[in-house]
Amino acid sequence: MMDLDSQRMNNMFNTYSEAENYIGFYTRKNALDSYTALISNAKHKAGIPIMASINCYSDDQWIDFASVSQAAGADGLELNMFILPADPKMTGTDIESIYMKVAEKVTRSVSIPVALKIHHYFSGLSSFVTGLSGTGIKALVLFNRFYQPDVDLEREKITSGNIFSTPEENAMVIRWLSILSGKVSCDLAASTGIHSGEAVVKNLLVGANAVQVASVVYQQGTSVITSLVSYVNEWLDNHGYHSVSEITGKLRQADSLKPLAYERAQFMRYFSDAR
Repeated sequence: MMDLDSQRMNNMFNTYSEAENYIGFYTRKNALDSYTALISNAKHKAGIPIMASINCYSDDQWIDFASVSQAAGADGLELNMFILPADPKMTGTDIESIYMKVAEKVTRSVSIPVALKIHHYFSGLSSFVTGLSGTGIKALVLFNRFYQPDVDLEREKITSGNIFSTPEENAMVIRWLSILSGKVSCDLAASTGIHSGEAVVKNLLVGANAVQVASVVYQQGTSVITSLVSYVNEWLDNHGYHSVSEITGKLRQADSLKPLAYERAQFMRYFSDAR
């Protein structure tokens, strides 16, 4: 990841023995070979575009993985970046710079569309995302969901929390989709907390050009995708729309008569909206 993170990687590898380095190299290569085979097989068997999703630890790896994924037949790439701002030695500017440089480098290295999946831990999210959208990426995915820790009180150990998202988590996505739609230079995709057809329509209305689902597929099986699509089509028909494009961003902040409604966070506001 750029200069700072590349140096950290070098320092880490310098502490390993040659044998450990070889094992690490072999493991990474084997994982990459398996993944590219998956892309290639999916490309031959599926009748829909195949998006590769990659996450790496250095700028060189991003370029290598992106190029190999494209060569394997991927129709697009999603760069899954999750730099948690937990290191007190790294400033917000340091972290934002990494995202910018990775996006610029990868988009220059491949010809297929590139999307960037990010989290919301940025001090100036709107400004940063607006700048990020001009790096050459075709879409931003809101938002990345981090590992959820929990505490086992009996064993006094850190454990994994809920691995699946909940519908309540989609509220953050809806807020920022509505605020950013119409202000960025790329498409926006909604991710996290989308478990129903109603949620799909809501995210489209506030500005999503695409919607991602994962937890609900694990929980209910792939047939749930059919029911989500059916709900959207039925909703469009019942409300007199002919296509999804007619409703995309219809309720975004940029076109709202009450733009501050998307930003209100006061405690009493919740009670007034509930009446």
